[in-house]
Order: sequence, then structure tokens, then C-alpha cells
Amino acid sequence: MQFDPPLVPGKLIRRYKRFLADIVLDNGDEITASVPNTGSMLGLTEPGSNVWLSVNNDGKRKYAHALQLVEADGTIVGINTGLPNKLAEDAIRNGLISNLDQYADLKREQKYGKNSCIDMLLEDTGLGRAYVEVKNVHLMRTAGLAEFPDSITSRGAKHLDELSNVANQGHRAIMVYLIQRGDCERFNLCRDLDKNYCAAFDEAMRNGVEAYAIRCQISPQAIVPEKLIPIDEPLSANQAKI
Repeated sequence: MQFDPPLVPGKLIRRYKRFLADIVLDNGDEITASVPNTGSMLGLTEPGSNVWLSVNNDGKRKYAHALQLVEADGTIVGINTGLPNKLAEDAIRNGLISNLDQYADLKREQKYGKNSCIDMLLEDTGLGRAYVEVKNVHLMRTAGLAEFPDSITSRGAKHLDELSNVANQGHRAIMVYLIQRGDCERFNLCRDLDKNYCAAFDEAMRNGVEAYAIRCQISPQAIVPEKLIPIDEPLSANQAKI
């Protein structure tokens, strides 16, 4: 995924109210930008960090700038939680996830379960249905190890419960962790930050839900899904091994 038009560089002054950040641009202007991320952004809000922003001057938005990338731990990290579905679709179409590129149809944002919406539904006459849920990952507390979640997510636990139900109905159910940073070699869960989510993950794996972690390469020019990395958790017995 290319950034078009190009991103604008600056330095973070502060992030606040979850949805806002004050930034000084490289040209010296101080602006307020929207932050397309409702999570804690743990480890990504240090004042003075290099950042990159998209700009939309159509006049329809309160804030023309939107935060997209933050430099942390010597690497560039994508923080926009609105991008992982598109990036995961790119990964699927490029064959990164266990034969999902062989399904004939892919639909986004389809209703299913108990008042839920699946990120992607894949259908094929021969292969049946595959339900794909995507989560954004940008936390790294130990060098080389990506982690999720970075805060309590009851919504995320609900999605795992829905995937368990789908798997029990005989469909493929797939949890994709889309890692928006390129310095991680492995992935695991933050069992100290959200025990309920991790319990739902364990139950989902017992019910046959598949889980995959995809690392991206990030630059101010583009975000590109690169490869699968190992998940350091007990996984479903029927999923493809890396």
C-alpha cells in the first residue's frame, strides 16, 4: 500500500484525548492532527518522536492532518487501525496466508453471528467459507517480539468467541494479527494486560480457529505485508505450520 499523496514529517509534542495529537511539522508549523487509533498506543507516544502524517485539504474534516507513522525503538511503526483490513487483503491476494488466495470471492465487512461484522468473508464452491478477523499490532516490549493487545479489549474477546462458533459450524475461522512494524521476529499475547482476551484466544484455538501473524515492512512511502512470523502460543491443531 503506497502513501499517495506523500506523508508529511514532523515531531510529536503530545497525544491526548486518544483521538488528537499536537505536532510540530518540519517547516516549523504547530498543528493538531487526528489520531486514527483508539488504543493506548503503548510505547508510541514519547514527546519528540519523529512522526509522519497524511494531509487532506478537502475542507470536510475538522483536522486536515492524520497521524500515520511513529518512529519508536529505532523503527517506523504504523498506528492507523483503519489500514490492517486492506493490508490483510493484500497479504491474502499475494498468497501469504494458508491458501486463502484460492477462494473465488472475497467480501469485506459482512454481518454474521450475534450482531457482529466479520472483516473478510471468503467463499468458494469447492472450498466453502472462510471467516477472517484482523487485529492491528504495534506493541513491542521485548526486542523482536510483537504483542497484542496493548490494552483491555472486550470487543476483541467477543470476536474470538464468534470465530469459535463459526469453526464449530464447520467453516474455516481465521484470526490474523497484522503487525505494522518490521523489527519483530515472533508474536505472542499480552497475558498480563488482558486475561479475558487470552482466555478467549485459548478457547478459540481448542475449537479449531486458525491464527496467523503477518509482519509488514514500513516506510514513509509505503506499508507492505512481508511474511508470516511464528506465534508463541498453543495453536489450533488443524492450521498450517510456518
